[in-house]
Amino acid sequence: MTQDAATTAGAEALCETVRWFAQRGYCPGTGGNFSLRVDDERLLITASGVDKTALTPADLLPMTVEGALLSDGKPSAETGLHLALYQRDPAIGAVLHVHSIANTLMSRIGMPQQLRFEGYEMQKAITGNHTHATRITLPVLDNSQDMDELASALAQRYDEATPAYGFLVRGHGIYAWGADLASARRHLEGWEFLLACELQRRQLENIR
Repeated sequence: MTQDAATTAGAEALCETVRWFAQRGYCPGTGGNFSLRVDDERLLITASGVDKTALTPADLLPMTVEGALLSDGKPSAETGLHLALYQRDPAIGAVLHVHSIANTLMSRIGMPQQLRFEGYEMQKAITGNHTHATRITLPVLDNSQDMDELASALAQRYDEATPAYGFLVRGHGIYAWGADLASARRHLEGWEFLLACELQRRQLENIR
């Protein structure tokens, strides 16, 4: 497969993934942003303000890993966090960010610095976890409209976020990544399931 063909196939796969999450309510109001590494120097990222339920490759913007835009268009306002991740770890192949009710609420209840999960079989969706019998954690960063500030906060806690392949931004949403699009999607699906389970568990405990 030529590089251009591989890029086209990657763009189609990214759009299918984005539409799948959006159709499940994870990208309300055109929210969320998504990117895919094309090669060592380039990536594709969703344009700002597009309807994620109907995303097409025309809505993806090419840019360099250093942040130079390679076509006309306005990339997501949170592009800086994607770039920070790709620059920090060349092994990252895709970064996915969504806003769900579960991830938004769980990042605010009790204002945690991290969320802990244990006893769930779905923990094995996160690379490196092989049993429900261990504890895994998902870090929570305080929100900011300043992407440089958020990127700096992530840098300080990157070692904590690395085994989770993700982190929450308080009251905002979750970022998840992987070595390729398939693993990034699996990590995001896994975390969303765990967050939804924990939210409902707490609700049921309060009812009792």
